[in-house]
Amino acid sequence: MSLWLPFRGRWKLGQKNSLRGSSQLSKQDYESLRERCLMEGHLFEDESFPASLRSVGSGPLLRKLPPGLQWKRPPELHNNPQFYSANAKRLDLCQGVVGDCWFLAALQALTLHQDILSRVVPLNQNFTEKYAGIFQFWFWHFGKWVPVVIDDRLPVNAAGQLVFVSSTYKNLFWGALLEKAYAKLSGSYEDLQRGQVSEALVDFTGGVTMTFNLAEAPGNLWDILTRATYNRTLIGCQTHSGMERVLENGLVGGHAYTLTGIRKVTCKHGPEYLVRLRNPWGKVEWKGDWSDSSSTWELLSPKEKILLLRKSDDGEFWMTLKDFKAHFMLLVICKLTPGLLSQEVGQKWACTLREGKWEKGSTAGGRMKSPRDTFWKNPQFLLSIWSPQEDRRFLMPCSVLVSLLQKPRHRHRNRKPHLAIGFYLFRLSKYYGDPRKLPPEFFWENGPLSWPEAFLTEREVSQELQLVSGTYVIVPCTSEAGQESEFLLRVFSRKHIFHEIGCDASAVFSKEIVDQNEGQDAFFTKLFEKYPEINAVQLQKILNHMTWPSLGSARPLFSLDACQGILALLDLNASGTVSIQEFRHLWKQLMLYQEVFHKHDSHRLGYLNRTQLRAAMRDAGIVLSDDICQLMLVRYGGPRLQMDFVSFVHLMLRAESMEGAFQNLTQDGKGIYLQKPEWLMMTLYS
Repeated sequence: MSLWLPFRGRWKLGQKNSLRGSSQLSKQDYESLRERCLMEGHLFEDESFPASLRSVGSGPLLRKLPPGLQWKRPPELHNNPQFYSANAKRLDLCQGVVGDCWFLAALQALTLHQDILSRVVPLNQNFTEKYAGIFQFWFWHFGKWVPVVIDDRLPVNAAGQLVFVSSTYKNLFWGALLEKAYAKLSGSYEDLQRGQVSEALVDFTGGVTMTFNLAEAPGNLWDILTRATYNRTLIGCQTHSGMERVLENGLVGGHAYTLTGIRKVTCKHGPEYLVRLRNPWGKVEWKGDWSDSSSTWELLSPKEKILLLRKSDDGEFWMTLKDFKAHFMLLVICKLTPGLLSQEVGQKWACTLREGKWEKGSTAGGRMKSPRDTFWKNPQFLLSIWSPQEDRRFLMPCSVLVSLLQKPRHRHRNRKPHLAIGFYLFRLSKYYGDPRKLPPEFFWENGPLSWPEAFLTEREVSQELQLVSGTYVIVPCTSEAGQESEFLLRVFSRKHIFHEIGCDASAVFSKEIVDQNEGQDAFFTKLFEKYPEINAVQLQKILNHMTWPSLGSARPLFSLDACQGILALLDLNASGTVSIQEFRHLWKQLMLYQEVFHKHDSHRLGYLNRTQLRAAMRDAGIVLSDDICQLMLVRYGGPRLQMDFVSFVHLMLRAESMEGAFQNLTQDGKGIYLQKPEWLMMTLYS
């Protein structure tokens, strides 16, 4: 528990509870602290991140501080302080003496999305109503949204000017306070001196970053930027590494920028592709073609010139895509939904995350170097992929996004550098029994489908893959054996099951799921030698004789009525039977359904309540509101509003059928128009 002591008319957090990590952050309850301060008539003072040099740091940053440094609250700095103003210009922040341009570049990208900004920065905070000198911000911190509580004492020089982040509007303080909260999360202001824009983008959103080396930029880079700017993405970039100094062309070397827009314009000589960037300093701009003072603007029509050109030294400027690729080193796109590169429209994505660690002597196996190395000791994760839009005549690939994040190895994020990390992907087409891990022989006999081209000393590495339905093994590792760290592995796809091998073997190593090719094909061949076409009675017999390894003793019993309902949904040609292709699709769906049902039937009672049902459907790719979920329990559940596995299968097949019909019929992703026969067909089958 936190120890609270009155001290010189202020409330202070006892120092014996100094912050040790994100788990300690959540122990500071914002509402309780605020109410306590208001009740006692005192302003909050946070001794876990005090108004002293201890919070600034102990390194080179101290030499940048002005003489006579003081800590003051916004009401002491302005007669009308405001936390945030929606009427202010969105990119109003300027960097201070901390070398955290990467943080500012990400933050300015965040301001382009008001709803995301309000998730990080609760905008209802102020310096008037119930003001107690305490503020709260939220960050996505390795799989969880964590609150960070701070007091509002900010470092200023002798003239009362903010030393670190400030706003061009002198009475706005949200940026300075957010920087303080992020410094507390990172350990100190000193710990913001070095970083990658990708790190802050993830901490603001929980999204996944894709980093492009612009020296090897893909040929369709403009198309990627177009999709990114018209979707929910945040984009940053960085110039070539070096000392942070202004170059002759106006750019700053070794500096992060925010990409704020793109535009294809028509010149007299043809089309030109332009990108708009902003310097976090709030000044110092590009001096080449399409800069504010460039004559190239005369190549445009007067209307387009007026629309795009703004001559002011605010740090924002245009340049050509060609110059961008020549003068910038990295492009970072933070995707809030994973379907950016695969161009999937209107699709729901499921995300699963697993935590793990590399420990010396046990799980720190390092990269693959030779057939008999220690690579197999690394943590192993089993991934089963289903394609919800799988064509029943042939196999379609699925878009899968894999992200590997390493956790900091010290409370101060810059005390220990990142390790070089990566991950391998293998196809699993043979059943290996029920081991704690795949044996070394597996890696001797099977080459990876995907592997790191280079091990990167980044906090996050990610890759978007196109995989056919089946079962795979992901092996995250460091570049060298024996290197220790904790990590977070995330998988995004339309439908998948994802477990660490050895942690939930009963769910992971069921034969029916592991072998998506060889054993399954043999099963289907034998089945359809006996039943070339399956009717409802035969389907009932098959389903009631199947083994359901994840369901344990709660063996499901499919009624004839349930099987007739299933058949009606799968029977596309109204023949009263299903073919081998249609049954293959059903089989894969049933394997997925038993996994998510087992996962959320936490008490092993054989049924789901409303909360469990909603979570299970979300894992299977269907998102419902509470009200609709309640209706589904009334329609498909039992008298106690509980749903067994057979009813869950029935509901899921119907829900997916209706969602598929909507996607096929909608023109804009918002609504559909049905003729009477189509309406009758859909309602009679629902």
